[in-house]
Amino acid sequence: MTAVQLNAMNTELWQGIGAIADSESLMKRLNRYVKKLVKEKEDTTLMSKEEFFRMLDEAEKGPSKRFDSVEELDKYIRSL
Repeated sequence: MTAVQLNAMNTELWQGIGAIADSESLMKRLNRYVKKLVKEKEDTTLMSKEEFFRMLDEAEKGPSKRFDSVEELDKYIRSL
């Protein structure tokens, strides 16, 4: 995104906030949504759909293990 586009978006955002600033209920909703966005940004476990499928593709190429029973799987997991 260019600086001009970012500036235009910033201006639009502040105009929108100004339009609802006199409504306590709308400002509360906006505040909750902003907090949700901040959490999403800080959550490093979130990934895009493309990232997820890329990781799956990479995992399929790597070494794998097979277990004949749940007990064998349990034994392996406990040994880690």
